Amino acid sequence: MLTHTFRHIPGIGLKSEKRFWEAGLTSWEDFKEPGPIRLTPSKISIIKKHLQESQQHLNNNPLYFYDLLNVNQHWRLFPHFRHTTVFLDIETTGLSECQDQITTIATYDGSEIRYYINGENLESFIEDVDRYDVLVSYNGKTFDIPFLEHSFARKINKAHIDLRYVLRNLGYRGGLKSCEKQLGLDRGNLNGVDGYFAVLLWQEYKSTGDRKALETLLAYNIEDVVNLETLMVHAYNLSLRGTPFTDSLHLPCPPKPTSLPFTADPNVINRIKMKHNMQEHNH
Repeated sequence: MLTHTFRHIPGIGLKSEKRFWEAGLTSWEDFKEPGPIRLTPSKISIIKKHLQESQQHLNNNPLYFYDLLNVNQHWRLFPHFRHTTVFLDIETTGLSECQDQITTIATYDGSEIRYYINGENLESFIEDVDRYDVLVSYNGKTFDIPFLEHSFARKINKAHIDLRYVLRNLGYRGGLKSCEKQLGLDRGNLNGVDGYFAVLLWQEYKSTGDRKALETLLAYNIEDVVNLETLMVHAYNLSLRGTPFTDSLHLPCPPKPTSLPFTADPNVINRIKMKHNMQEHNH
């Protein structure tokens, strides 16, 4: 989709790009003089300059396009840079990056799942994530990335597709779990487990040493990143609607990994729910 995109050029908005496509200018290669659309010499100069720059950055610099595209148009980066994209999600003890801690991190690049645990291997995350050029998250711009940058005391300067903005542009609102349900994704044993419950799972693990609580937390965290790939593909295909590329650039739904490193323990989930309900009742 990237080589069919003109929205990253200053002065080219939704209507102008659509006008280009309708006139037969459906890719960068099609922009030649004399063209089918009357443009001022200065406009032509700007477009040609940016298309030349775009070709130079096409194979190794997603940040160039990331900086020029609106946040709800970052989906256009995905197929071209899919080979260097990682899906990312963190769990924490709370919402404050200054007062709370990261408990676990999960990443998935379409083939390999990695996970990081506070007190075990959390420090390995930064070195591992540096292998990728594009991050995909849900609400990572306002939560995950600031939290990570504060925790590791360094900037994470990468192109970042935040599906919260892409899906909102398509009419899907709410949190990650809500968007999953709206798009037909089922979490099985993890249905009903949310970010707050993830905090309870970590507290249970730290207070009792029950490894099953930690494994359930990791199963939840990993489910997030695996589902992010499916959501990314759904969002990409939905965003193609109304363009000349709806069919030609359509992506197949990715298969889920055949085996996941952890599964949620229903007994742990039920025990924590009962304990939490009792505490709520006593208060």
